Amino acid sequence: MAMNREQKRAMQKAGQVGADGAPTAAPRDRRAAAQQRVQGERTRPVEFVKEVRAELRKVSWPTRQEVLRYSMIVLVALAVFTALVFALDVVFGDFFKNLFDVGTTTTPTSLGALGATLS
Repeated sequence: MAMNREQKRAMQKAGQVGADGAPTAAPRDRRAAAQQRVQGERTRPVEFVKEVRAELRKVSWPTRQEVLRYSMIVLVALAVFTALVFALDVVFGDFFKNLFDVGTTTTPTSLGALGATLS
């Protein structure tokens, strides 16, 4: 197996190869080792829930004021982008409607008052 210096040094540090690059131990059956590890590390559901609660206590939760502020920012951004997409849809819809209506000249009537101000 061809290794560069970095790989060789890392494997030597881990004890997988000797100074000459030859393996130090016979290869193990990885599947058996993984099964033993899973059986040894298995936790009970009650212990799992306790660990989850302990981790959740470490979380830096936002304050109520921060949640309200961020929620308002999201709702305002949503309204702005919705209005932008609606306006672009109306403008492009009327543009292509007028583009493909050959021989007829119409004003954008689907816009109502907004169409009168745009034209």
